Amino acid sequence: MATEDVNEALAAAEVTAIESTEKQQPPHKLERKWSFWFDNQSKPKQGAAWGASLRKACTFDTVEDFWGLHETIFVPSRLIPNADIHMFKAGVEPKWEDPECANGGKWTYVVTNNRKQALDKAWLETLMALVGEQFDEADEICGVVASVRPKQDKLSLWTRTKSNEAVLMGIGKKWKEILDVTDKISFTNHDDARRSRFSV
Repeated sequence: MATEDVNEALAAAEVTAIESTEKQQPPHKLERKWSFWFDNQSKPKQGAAWGASLRKACTFDTVEDFWGLHETIFVPSRLIPNADIHMFKAGVEPKWEDPECANGGKWTYVVTNNRKQALDKAWLETLMALVGEQFDEADEICGVVASVRPKQDKLSLWTRTKSNEAVLMGIGKKWKEILDVTDKISFTNHDDARRSRFSV
């Protein structure tokens, strides 16, 4: 290839790159920032406190970042058993001790049939509902956790409150509608996680 041809090709590529940059739209901002977290409890260290393996992976605030992260990294069926993946509002740690979570509880959906595919679908639908602000009580939601276990997988939607039953029922009913399931989902307080308070 002659030098003139190379220069012409480079110039054409430069013009194409400039036109492409000019056509790019600004990113689509979300209503709030969110963070993905990862916790691998498969090999806990002797004497380690709960949450010692919990790590914040990244924080995002655009639709484009959400899709890029979800598609490449944060899909629950790719996790090893005893691992958790979390998406919480930025600034809120997925721990019961976090001030935003301390007085709350969680709605739990246990995935029973076609586990991996159903878990991925429920996870994605929940994430889209959260980043898309589909819950009327969005300010009362802290985030969501996907837990992969050897015998069952589950999603838990964490709330800031445990005392306002009307708000909690609104969140639970909307989440069940989003999940499009007939299975019951149940609510438990963080301070008494062994006992279900109510279900929808």
